[in-house]
Amino acid sequence: MHRPVTRLAVVSLLLLAGCSGLLLRPGAPAPTTDLPASVEGASGQLASGTGCTLDYRTFVPAASARAPGANAAADWVILAHGFLRSQQRMQGLAAAMAAAGMQVATLDFCNQKPWAGRHVQNGRDMAALARHLGAQRVVYAGFSAGGLAAVLAGGSDPQAVGVLTLDLVETQGLGVGAARSLDKPLLGLAGEPTNCNALDNGRAVFAASARAQVQRIEGAGHCDFEAPTDGLCELVCADPDGPEQAQRARIISRAVAAAGALLEDDLAAWRSPAGAADGIAADAGVQPGRHATSLPGSRGG
Repeated sequence: MHRPVTRLAVVSLLLLAGCSGLLLRPGAPAPTTDLPASVEGASGQLASGTGCTLDYRTFVPAASARAPGANAAADWVILAHGFLRSQQRMQGLAAAMAAAGMQVATLDFCNQKPWAGRHVQNGRDMAALARHLGAQRVVYAGFSAGGLAAVLAGGSDPQAVGVLTLDLVETQGLGVGAARSLDKPLLGLAGEPTNCNALDNGRAVFAASARAQVQRIEGAGHCDFEAPTDGLCELVCADPDGPEQAQRARIISRAVAAAGALLEDDLAAWRSPAGAADGIAADAGVQPGRHATSLPGSRGG
């Protein structure tokens, strides 16, 4: 009798604290969707520094799709899922990046628990995967709390060429602290402030970096940054009622362009999106280098 009441109380506290991402637990593994003909996929395992096993998948251009002379083995995008989600939720974006000529790896974080995000260790695991793959130039990317892990990984790995976050969620000042010393470009895509992005508290991370650029996908909700998402995410997260398929297509397009710009060291085209009149805009509310400390909901987890 007391357990349901206790669960309800905990859920209510989490929502009030901006930690609704805790409720987005991965369900049964979804079947792997078909990859484009131009993309090859594989899977593997790697031991985390804590001893648990990291499952990962790679998405690379098919041999017939590789550009002549491309240094494919050296460049990687390491792409992370959100809190208590799974790498399955990043497959659509990973495949799109690979179809555009990039090598991408996703992973399942094995250290996070419902009561502890273990974000610092997650960042270390992302960097360990990059080393395992022999990466010489890396873009660390991630959704929600996975974006926080990407910021931490990018700040600690000298092989990183930049960081890309998707509707970033900050907690305990970890991202702000890492962003202050980040000497690489920090690019971000953000949706509307909702319960599941802790009311856009990731904005403080961008404000703390002198090399940050943010684009807002107008009308996008938190779940629009997963590909594919699921009913649990849509049930828990407040939805701004934007056109879901169109929002996801915009997000994937801009994320692919951002990762490519980081790998090519050419941010000019991404800085001035051609689609600005079509639901994409530079976030004028972020002033890089301001060294902000927190925003509403920044204590969330």
